[in-house]
Amino acid sequence: MSFTIAIDGPAAAGKGTISKAVAAHFNFAHLDTGLLYRAVGRQVLLGTPALEAARALSADDLDGDKLRTPEIAQAASKVAALPEVRAALTDFQRAFARRAGGAVLDGRDIGTVICPDAEAKLFVTASAEIRAQRRFKELFEKGHDTTLETVLADVRERDARDMNRADAPLKPAEDAVLIDTSALDIDTAVARAIEAINLRRAAFAM
Repeated sequence: MSFTIAIDGPAAAGKGTISKAVAAHFNFAHLDTGLLYRAVGRQVLLGTPALEAARALSADDLDGDKLRTPEIAQAASKVAALPEVRAALTDFQRAFARRAGGAVLDGRDIGTVICPDAEAKLFVTASAEIRAQRRFKELFEKGHDTTLETVLADVRERDARDMNRADAPLKPAEDAVLIDTSALDIDTAVARAIEAINLRRAAFAM
């Protein structure tokens, strides 16, 4: 039996951390769909056309450690605005979502476009300022030379592009449970996510 959990939200809201914790809690497979776009973005920066990169994408390209730089994040946001790239990656995501044993997918359009029939949907968000502080801390600890002001500008620019793109804009699904992590520690945020998912699982078990 398959059970799909769709977790959407903007950058640095905590959806990746929550998604991994939720997948581990329920023993579900997990897919960070943002890595697909980061991998395509990386190939574009290396000179490969976006659509060609999307069509040739393989599991070997999804090395998260190599893909989490500010430059690749911006490239990912740009290629994600291309309808032909999104279409090329849709089948991969939908097949993953319906695997036996359950799946958790996190991204920006999982509950609205990729898996509109997902059994459970969450939208994880936080203020731009809080998200910029989190991302700046992460980048600083990894040795990246940047400033909080630069990171905040990048967050706002990416939000505007993700929310205003014509194809699959970032927005909560109508039936998604909203979790604002601005004032939450990670344990509390994860607990709220698990509680919301358990309610959905109970509803489908009736």
